[in-house]
Amino acid sequence: MADFDQELDATGLNCPLPILRAKKSLASLSSGQVLRIIATDPGSVKDFDAFAKQTGNELMASSEEGGKYFFMIKKS
Repeated sequence: MADFDQELDATGLNCPLPILRAKKSLASLSSGQVLRIIATDPGSVKDFDAFAKQTGNELMASSEEGGKYFFMIKKS
């Protein structure tokens, strides 16, 4: 079983689109559920960090692999 409830593929999108899509995806999740985001915009690293702080959602993990950035956000 995957360790996330929903996945958002934001590859090829530039700021602020990955954040806007993540916001929309999180809105459909229940508290405690996890959204996994895949992005290719290097700016998304600091964007998702700031997004989590501003929204009160938890950025559980952030990693980079082969030019793709992966984020796990738990809805508060």
